[in-house]
Amino acid sequence: MEPKSTIIIIEDEKNICSFIETILEAHGYVTSTATNGNDGIALIASTKPSVVLLDLGLPDIDGLEVIRRVRLWSTVPIIVISARTQEKSKVAALDQGADDYLTKPFGTSELMARIRTALRHSQTGASAKSQPLYHVGDLMIDFERRLVKVKDQDVHLTQIEYKLVSLLAQNAGRVLTYNYIINEIWGPYADSNNQILRVNMAHIRRKLEANPAEPQYIYTEIGVGYRMREE
Repeated sequence: MEPKSTIIIIEDEKNICSFIETILEAHGYVTSTATNGNDGIALIASTKPSVVLLDLGLPDIDGLEVIRRVRLWSTVPIIVISARTQEKSKVAALDQGADDYLTKPFGTSELMARIRTALRHSQTGASAKSQPLYHVGDLMIDFERRLVKVKDQDVHLTQIEYKLVSLLAQNAGRVLTYNYIINEIWGPYADSNNQILRVNMAHIRRKLEANPAEPQYIYTEIGVGYRMREE
């Protein structure tokens, strides 16, 4: 019998915490809870959970500070669950090291899907980036041969376009912020203006998508970044 995954919930609103606990335990997860940031950090250190669900508005320290401190010593998947809807809050959390961001209120199905994605990424670990192929729908990327095909037809991408698609595909299912992508592709001294990124993404979508206005592979998280479709 496989051991059950442990999920830590760091949330100071008791009704929300109880609601999430009930959902997770009904799906077979073991839960532990903390109502403030410092207790949450201690719980992560002692429990070594599979996933952390983190509220940003905590009574002692901000959730962003929790992420920053945990990322000094742990790669545990952190899913932010917050009432903060501003794009800058999402960007800050993701740039600080969160793996995903859910805005309250959220549905049970969406929460469970995000947790499953986080667990998959955690279990595959670094080996995920060494996978030889990305294959979703009609799109296939062969990383070893640097080939991109749609419906078995070769797609010609420029060097930058290929780097962008590869970066997103190797992190499929995760939101990559504009700043993260720009830093990875153009380097830390690149202009933070994301115009060059948007232009390249428009070219990529024209080459990969049947209808660039309704993309099936690369989704825009408005004001935040991009997410590549995961099977």
